[in-house]
Amino acid sequence: MDYMHHQRCEIDRRSVRVRLTRKGRDIRDIVGALFARHADGLETKGVLGIDGIEEITMSLKRMERY
Repeated sequence: MDYMHHQRCEIDRRSVRVRLTRKGRDIRDIVGALFARHADGLETKGVLGIDGIEEITMSLKRMERY
């Protein structure tokens, strides 16, 4: 799909450098804009404010580390 480019290190073959291609960066920007619009909608409709979103994000990060 050509969203990422990866390149193995010549010295240490276990190491891989990964970067987004132009197509991958475009998708990242689209998803970021969708997320921002969704978050604004949640706040505008009184479903969830920025504090609630931050609290959920922190909780999910803690769960991920567990």
